[in-house]
Amino acid sequence: MRVLSGIQPSGKLHIGNYFGALRQYVELQNQGHECLYFIANYHALTSVADPQELREYVDEVALGFLSVGLDPEKVIFFRQSDVPEVTELTWIFSCLTPMGLLERCHSYKDKIQQGVAPSHGLFAYPVLQASDILIYNSNLVPVGQDQKQHLEVTRDIAQKFNNRYGEIFNIPEAYILDETAVVPGLDGQKMSKSYNNTLELFEPANSIKKKIMRIVTDSTPVEEPKDPSTCLVYAFLKLVASEEECKAWHKRYTDGGMGYGEAKKRLAELTNELLAPFRARYEELTRNRDYVEDVLTQGAKKARAIAQEIMEKVRSATGITAGNK
Repeated sequence: MRVLSGIQPSGKLHIGNYFGALRQYVELQNQGHECLYFIANYHALTSVADPQELREYVDEVALGFLSVGLDPEKVIFFRQSDVPEVTELTWIFSCLTPMGLLERCHSYKDKIQQGVAPSHGLFAYPVLQASDILIYNSNLVPVGQDQKQHLEVTRDIAQKFNNRYGEIFNIPEAYILDETAVVPGLDGQKMSKSYNNTLELFEPANSIKKKIMRIVTDSTPVEEPKDPSTCLVYAFLKLVASEEECKAWHKRYTDGGMGYGEAKKRLAELTNELLAPFRARYEELTRNRDYVEDVLTQGAKKARAIAQEIMEKVRSATGITAGNK
């Protein structure tokens, strides 16, 4: 199966990115799939206006992917903008995508409500996303439940194109990412850079510990039983502790006689144990930027070869080029 996914470079990676997506990207590469993962810097232009900031975010994502275990020998890893054919295909798709299809997309309205400036790029975001997916004839697209609508738009666009011009594109299927891995932020909301409630993947161990120890808990006395289902500390423990240890913590919560500080200290230990090898690899890669750039360059060559083959068929089918190829 050919798997395709991208991530916007909009800030520093955090453990929500890891549990929600990156961990599963690594699992997919190790299951023998043909995986293409890209840094969606065209998409980031809808929210990042400063050019130097965008470059830094792209570098951060590249370092992050490679630090958590992405293997360039097993996957094709590249920058979106290094495959210019994707924007050509976006225009062609724009000419057959009904306005009503885009007007029904909830993400545009959600972004506007969050204060993002309305633009054509933000409105037509799903068309570029469709091009990202279809130009590589992807079979599986890892998405969360909240992103399923965009994949449905992609499927609609592929079907419209195929009906009009002939069967060129695969109709991709969703690979639903593990919803149990939704990571709360330090304030109980969804972990997000925009909420400033994150544990960054590569921040120092002492900083991670300080943030965890400041997590707000209720005022239940030490000797009293506590409800693990409402405790943010326990929600984090379920992500980093073994199943056996989680059961033990659950019993300690419900039995009483345990203070939240004890659980926080253990959470800090386990979190830093998880992140330690990622930090070490990250520090190593920051000293070897030429290697990182070479990975992206070689990945782009492989991705572009696939895209160019598809685009030859698209140009011929639509009449952009003369004759049949």
